[in-house]
Amino acid sequence: MANHKSAEKRNRQSQDRRIRNRINRTRMRNAIKAVDAAIVEGSQETAQELLMKAVPVIAKTASKGTIHKKNASRKVSRLTKRVNKMQVVA
Repeated sequence: MANHKSAEKRNRQSQDRRIRNRINRTRMRNAIKAVDAAIVEGSQETAQELLMKAVPVIAKTASKGTIHKKNASRKVSRLTKRVNKMQVVA
């Protein structure tokens, strides 16, 4: 446990950041899961719609510093690739 006033403040700040990061990460993961579910279902229009909603969520998560910007870019790229591949196959 923290003994100094500054260490106690740092502990409070890190707890707040942890909670905020968890919320952002969960929101991002749920958006990605929704796109994945639409891909598995085989619904092209739904997958495209959900992708357009997921991309800003992923970008926002990166801009808040929860994930690295290259990690976000990779996630968007791979999701887009799967959705586009689905359109070519059908």
